[in-house]
Amino acid sequence: MKESITSPIWHPFTQMKLASPPIHIERASGAVLYAKDGKQYIDAISSWWVNIHGHANEYIARRIAGQALKLEHVIFAGFTHTPAIELANKLLAILPPSFAKIFFSDDGSTSVEVALKMSLQYWQNQGIFNKKRIIAFENAYHGDTFGSMSVSAKSAFNAAFEQHLFQVDYIPTPNESNVENVKEQLIRISDSGQVAAFIFEPLVQGAGGMLMHKPEHLDELLRIAKEKNIVCIADEVMTGFGRTGKNFASEFLTHHPDIICLSKGITGGFMPLGVTTCTQKIFEAFLSADMSKTFFHGHSYTANPLACAAACASLELLLEADCQSRIASIMNSHARFAEEIKNEKLVQEVRLQGTIVAIEIKTHEGTSYFNSIRNEAYGFCLEQGVLLRPLGNVIYIMPPYCIAQAELERVYEVIKDLLNFLNKKYSD
Repeated sequence: MKESITSPIWHPFTQMKLASPPIHIERASGAVLYAKDGKQYIDAISSWWVNIHGHANEYIARRIAGQALKLEHVIFAGFTHTPAIELANKLLAILPPSFAKIFFSDDGSTSVEVALKMSLQYWQNQGIFNKKRIIAFENAYHGDTFGSMSVSAKSAFNAAFEQHLFQVDYIPTPNESNVENVKEQLIRISDSGQVAAFIFEPLVQGAGGMLMHKPEHLDELLRIAKEKNIVCIADEVMTGFGRTGKNFASEFLTHHPDIICLSKGITGGFMPLGVTTCTQKIFEAFLSADMSKTFFHGHSYTANPLACAAACASLELLLEADCQSRIASIMNSHARFAEEIKNEKLVQEVRLQGTIVAIEIKTHEGTSYFNSIRNEAYGFCLEQGVLLRPLGNVIYIMPPYCIAQAELERVYEVIKDLLNFLNKKYSD
């Protein structure tokens, strides 16, 4: 029997009957994970995209410790506290200027739930009850709670719950060859007058396979959506906090969304925290003497002071010149690496955006999250001391910004070794 079956822990996204025993990590520092058996692993995916300043960052840790000695938590309905106020002001200072309010939740999925509920109730509060439809991109992933699953692409991840999910209108992500057709689809759906919201991952669809689209094409869709009086929701859970080369992917756009969802890197990987930020226009639809127009949503740990303190510290580090310089350095290194491998025999495509580089590998199975090459590639890289978690046949690097150049070069070398290994195997 597998050790993972006898363990009391049920791990996420894991078929426990087939899984190998999980790797026991005892400590971490910077971009390196230290296992109980003495092995070391370069964390090239920022531990599911959350860790932007490195593990056990002393500055963030000290801020959490200091806050824990003053206030660990307080109910956020009818009360407030300094870390939440500071974080809200810090976020609004770097978000697009139209944003006015910050609503706290627990993680990326709940930040999307908040955005969906906010956008639907926005219309109801104005007495408009026919605006119930939502438009999303094909290959979308917005989380694993029911609302976020509903606006995600239908797949094996949510198939067991499909009959319980609400209907969504899907359109392709735009590119040079289809943008006019996608615009036509958006107009046709919008002309029903029933669309409440358009939700999208700006520039990069993460779990969908690190699929990327250009800001000018997305801008065209946002222009149409705004003309059609549709609330636009940017899911920046993954793309926020420097991942795309700017603080937020929405900064690449001329037409800004009405609501932005944030999480993952917000606390530097230390604490769970979700944020849904909206414009004053959205907020004002909930201001009323009529209690039924209240936004009835909350979490026990809403605006947890420890998480807010971590997020304030993480934002301060992000905005420092040193961190911005490291982000630029990673982007330059990725570009060089992409140029180096783009013509490799097994490389279908290399995609770049900010600190993200994705390599799609040619296989006889076609592109899929369940491509069998995933397990082979994952195991190969772990053996070489590098944590990469391929999305099927798409291998990507999304490192913490503190990663040393030598560590980044090691990650590149391991990927090149993997390509050589696969090429030899499939050639034989």
